Amino acid sequence: MTGLPTLASRKPRRLLLLAVPILLAGAVALWWWNGAKTQDAQAAKKGANPIPVVTAKVEERNVPVTLRANGIVVAIQSVDIRAQVTSTVREVHIKEGQTVKAGDLLFSLDSRADEANYKKALAQIEKDRADLATAQRNFERQKELFAQKFISQSALDVVQNSVDTLKGQMAVDTAAAEASRVALGYGEIRAPFAGRTGIISVRAGSLVQPNGPPAVTITQTHPIQASFTLPEKELAGIRGALGSGPVEVRAILEGGAGTLTGKLVFIDNTVDSGTGTIRVKAEFDNDAGRLWPGMYVNMEVAPRTIAKAAVVPVQAVQTGPDSRFVFVVGEDRKVTQVTVKLLLVDGPIAVVDGVAPGARVVTEGVQNLRTGSLVAEAERAGAPKKPEDTKGEGKKPA
Repeated sequence: MTGLPTLASRKPRRLLLLAVPILLAGAVALWWWNGAKTQDAQAAKKGANPIPVVTAKVEERNVPVTLRANGIVVAIQSVDIRAQVTSTVREVHIKEGQTVKAGDLLFSLDSRADEANYKKALAQIEKDRADLATAQRNFERQKELFAQKFISQSALDVVQNSVDTLKGQMAVDTAAAEASRVALGYGEIRAPFAGRTGIISVRAGSLVQPNGPPAVTITQTHPIQASFTLPEKELAGIRGALGSGPVEVRAILEGGAGTLTGKLVFIDNTVDSGTGTIRVKAEFDNDAGRLWPGMYVNMEVAPRTIAKAAVVPVQAVQTGPDSRFVFVVGEDRKVTQVTVKLLLVDGPIAVVDGVAPGARVVTEGVQNLRTGSLVAEAERAGAPKKPEDTKGEGKKPA
């Protein structure tokens, strides 16, 4: 009888123990549902916040189309100096690396034999001149005798023939003397134009020949030219610019050595079909000798100008699957994706067609944007801080 009440009292306790886990599970579910709802609300609220971006204004200005290319410096003229006769070098009158003028004496050859032949030819001319004078005087006397009927016509013709023969002989000897003079001139080698001498390969006593190695090479260094290539699509612009006047060309020297300004002087008559380029040349004064034949230089030429061009920072232009575009910020601070045509990229700027000057385009933060996104102007990355923003910096808390 005593065990029945005990069993009855345990039954409500078991029910209570079963209800506790159920209540805890419900409380957890309710807490999770409220938390998820709160996160959704926060996410929705966050999505409504404007996206920070950096914008720039589309400018309108005239932009020169600057073409850049790698060029090589070439001499306008360079010549290998060789002897025209086989002889021996008697004296060298120049030094290696010397600047010479046109007509300066470079080498003297042993020309004693040619000098003797020239003197002999001159002496022969003097003899011919004397014989001719005697024959002419004799002819004058014979003419007087013929007029007085003392000699016949045949006798006068013999004297006339003697005069004509001596005149011909004198002409032959004069030509021979001229040939000797020319041969004597080969004994002196002179500079054909002003320039700079290279390595001298002969010395006094060296044997030189017409088909031998050059005695020295003379290269013109001022003025000097630079040869480079440009795309064939710019040919029309270059020719048009040359027709209007001189086209300025800049040569940028390596190692920060500065720049030189020259002018375009030559356009090749054919386009290289393999590379699609055309070769041009620019000329520079080079009085200071800053350009040297064989040097590599960076060339810049601006043959044409895009008038009233829409200019934006180059990072504002984005590349899509089919075209290029920019994000334009409207008055309601919402962006619109506008398709543009890229006309030119020159360093930090890009010239585009399809956006009006004065509009504002996004330059930073475009990765989070799409048409209709709300944006807010943010500080550009790397921009200097305002003075009030730097107050207190440098003080570390204790």
